[in-house]
Amino acid sequence: MGFHTFEGDGPARPDGAPRPEVKVAESAGQTVSVPEPTSYVVRVPTVPLSPWLEVPEGVAVIGPIATERKARDHALVLQSAGISFTRRFAGVGWVLWVEESDYRKATRAIDRYENENRNWPPREAARERLRFALSPVAPLLFIALVVFFGVTGPVSGGSAWFQRGSSVAHLVVTSEPWRALTALTLHADSTHVLGNALSGSLFSAAVMRRFGAGGGSLAILASGVVGNLANAAFYVARGTAHGSIGASTAVFGAVGILAATQLVLDKQEPGREARWLTWGRPLAGGLALLATLGASPESDLGAHLFGFFGGLGVGAAMAYPARLAEREHRDVFFAKPLVQAALGAVTLGLTIGAWEMALLGGR
Repeated sequence: MGFHTFEGDGPARPDGAPRPEVKVAESAGQTVSVPEPTSYVVRVPTVPLSPWLEVPEGVAVIGPIATERKARDHALVLQSAGISFTRRFAGVGWVLWVEESDYRKATRAIDRYENENRNWPPREAARERLRFALSPVAPLLFIALVVFFGVTGPVSGGSAWFQRGSSVAHLVVTSEPWRALTALTLHADSTHVLGNALSGSLFSAAVMRRFGAGGGSLAILASGVVGNLANAAFYVARGTAHGSIGASTAVFGAVGILAATQLVLDKQEPGREARWLTWGRPLAGGLALLATLGASPESDLGAHLFGFFGGLGVGAAMAYPARLAEREHRDVFFAKPLVQAALGAVTLGLTIGAWEMALLGGR
């Protein structure tokens, strides 16, 4: 913002003698009347002010300010700095009058305020684009788990399915790693399977909006398997026998995948504090869900926790190609229908293959 400075003196008196008028600048084409000066220094903008605006003696003008809201903000800055001011409308905008002796202090305070608040309020973060429509695959998968529970029965029945497919820690990390997958399809009782079917359908549907039915299914399965493998390794390292069953490891893997997509695909907000918020909110939200839904005394907290972190890893691995594709304004490779079908087939094949290994291994 440019200002012209003029100095002069004149014979204006309070007895009605005419006030001298000083040309602000030829380019401005504006006359400012200065009442009763003997010596004055007036700073005014290089754009014309209103013809009727009279600038008092010894006053510096800051402005014009485009909006009244911005003028109020600047006025609050001056007030907090202990600087006396007057706010006026000048035709082309708002101006602030300050004492000439306060001019430097006032402009520095306003400049400091503008620099500190350059990115405030923070711009809304550009959120990830959901690439896929809602799919019935997620509820169908968990309905299939309920149907499979009708085949296996509850764990209290002692069927061979549980003997062959439970995630027994020392077997998972040695001779029967497929148990990390088969255990995801087994449930202790009807409450167990229905709870996982309900929560799993919700979180899995959200994952499939981001990675498709095939890609989402494989990602959720992979996170559950990683969670069971890590949980088994943890108990073996502690020298403690441990067994687990249930799809909840994969359900919390889906929560981790959703957190990872926000971390990777969401654009960062300006400013250091905003970046920490952007990173912290998805993690805090996922951990809050873990604490709310997965930390009951009857649940396997370790499996849920490892499933969540497995989902973070799997989700990040799938989200990075999506982020690169978004930057280059192209579709990610797994968005193609044939690729989605292939990923779904791989998911189904791994599940069937794991059970084949489990049943054949017991003969």
